[in-house]
Amino acid sequence: MMDNDALGSVVSREITESLNHFDTEYTQDRLDALDYYLGRPFGNEVEGRSSVVSTEVADVVEQIMPSMMRIFTGTDKVVRFAPRTEEDVEKAEQATDYVNFVLQNDNDYYRVLYNFIKDSLLFKIGVIKVSWDETDEIKQEVYEGLEESELALLLANPDVEVVGQDTSVVIAGDPELGIEEVLSYDVTLRTKTKSGRIRCENVPPEEFLVNRRAKSLEDARFICHRTTMTVSELVSMGYDQDEIETYAGVGELEVDIERRKRFEDLDGQNDHNYADPSQREVPVYESIIKVDFDEDGVAEMRRVLSIGDGGEYVLENEIIDYVPFAVISPILMPHRLIGRSIFDLTKDLQVIKSTLMRQYLDSTYLSVMPRVVAVEGQVNIDDLLEGAPGSVIRTRTPGAVQALSTGGVGGEIQPLMRYLDEIKEQRTGMSKASQGLDANALQSTTAAAVAATVKGAGQKLESYARTIAETGMKDLFRIVLKLVSTYQQQPRIIRLRNKFVPIDPREFEGFDIVVNVGLGTMDEQEKMSRLMEIIMKQEQILQTLGPNNPLVGMDQYANTLRQYVELAGMKDASRYFKDPTQAQMMQQQQPQQQQPNPELLKIQQDFELKKAKLDAEIALEREKMMAELELRREELAAEAQLRAAKAITDAEISTNLPRA
Repeated sequence: MMDNDALGSVVSREITESLNHFDTEYTQDRLDALDYYLGRPFGNEVEGRSSVVSTEVADVVEQIMPSMMRIFTGTDKVVRFAPRTEEDVEKAEQATDYVNFVLQNDNDYYRVLYNFIKDSLLFKIGVIKVSWDETDEIKQEVYEGLEESELALLLANPDVEVVGQDTSVVIAGDPELGIEEVLSYDVTLRTKTKSGRIRCENVPPEEFLVNRRAKSLEDARFICHRTTMTVSELVSMGYDQDEIETYAGVGELEVDIERRKRFEDLDGQNDHNYADPSQREVPVYESIIKVDFDEDGVAEMRRVLSIGDGGEYVLENEIIDYVPFAVISPILMPHRLIGRSIFDLTKDLQVIKSTLMRQYLDSTYLSVMPRVVAVEGQVNIDDLLEGAPGSVIRTRTPGAVQALSTGGVGGEIQPLMRYLDEIKEQRTGMSKASQGLDANALQSTTAAAVAATVKGAGQKLESYARTIAETGMKDLFRIVLKLVSTYQQQPRIIRLRNKFVPIDPREFEGFDIVVNVGLGTMDEQEKMSRLMEIIMKQEQILQTLGPNNPLVGMDQYANTLRQYVELAGMKDASRYFKDPTQAQMMQQQQPQQQQPNPELLKIQQDFELKKAKLDAEIALEREKMMAELELRREELAAEAQLRAAKAITDAEISTNLPRA
């Protein structure tokens, strides 16, 4: 079996070969693309002459970007997963909701996507690296007056660590029944829980390497992300400090040249003189390489993390079954991973147009302030060189100073510049007319010609968008689904369509991927009108044949309505129309609720009978008690009357007796 030293040598050779290829083919193009985009001078400027620079590259890129961002952010479901079997329909819908939610809520989706697309338009390739970022969340709590059983219950959690503990004896119990001494605990506990999330980050094009003849990421023999990390960052990841410091500050990477170009350091020097040694930079290479590490004759795909000037020292080595990168090129080249950019289409136009503009401006300057012919010795040279408007030029002889007339070149240059604009429009599809910026461009033009002009530009944009969607966006969503289904070990409750829904990605399996490039793209009005025609036809069929007809069901009708809402620019279609699948589930549950268990029904009936019988017995007893109470009341009243009559009789008898 191959050891890490031998593997490091293989990785180092692949890095060197890829660097030679990229430095030859792409490094200078990327440097030029940035200069052209920023409108920097070409280096052929002449002192005293016009040095204006046209910005064709920047203009076209900035015209394309709004449309691209509208396409991929105009809906909350950029990509959806299609089920392969009928049983996977619900899971595919959940996977679609969850992956879109993760990308758009757990990451800075807009910024990552913006850089992804803009890198490709300028530098031929845009790269996103996707990883599972696992972090430890530490929470510290204080508990007072715990009993021994309560403390044992807390410590039963393996993620709980005792930071501090105080034990005291307290008296418990009733003095009359007996008292006892028990232990009371005051503890400080630290809970450590692991949590993870999907992390998407843009990889600068100069940091991405691939073997020379790679046609796609799937068949690439070697893929690498080369960058730099500080000693502190690597040590915090668990690597040995002595080993890391050995390779700290070994030299400047080639990427530093393009970094300085991007950040425009005024002094042109690197920033490697750190006061803190822990902030020294270490070259780091994360490689995906196909290599026969176990020497069984079959190369397996491995992820190798290495450091050093050539990436020869291996820190990590593991088998991997996916490529954690998504790449795009706006214009594909057959049988090549890296295609062409908008810079490739417009760089020559920027040079030519800048040259023509300079000549035009120089000619205008000479027309306004022409050169003069002066007779030597007959003119005061100081007056002639002053050049202030209205100033006097002293001469000894009339006619000693004469203007050197030159013909203007505007009549020749302006048609050439318009011709260059036409070439730019043909190459890129971007024009003022297609964007609605030129009020005069489409005047006295038929509606069909206007539609053709707009549609021509839309086809170019749609081609760029379709290429981006079917390559990098598909790979991005596929990787995210792979990582969440592998590493997320518990369900997660997320908010979807104004409802909190628990989703367990461990249940997700392989799905087909469909990209919704058509949503939010060009010709919205035309597409909305077509959808409205479909809606009217569906309504007619439903009204005529009923909801159970063989042509259109409520599902299809609801999908058309929801797509119409999304195309109109409203992301959350559930605010306007219900999901028919949820309504069907509720209808299926209602009959079950109306037909309870027969045994439960019998028990309920017996209970009602017993309750009625008991209520009757209680009412009978109540009536009997009331009758007895009334009878007793009458008896007491009769006895009272009898005693009163007897008292009166006794009084009368005592009054009539003779006295002694």
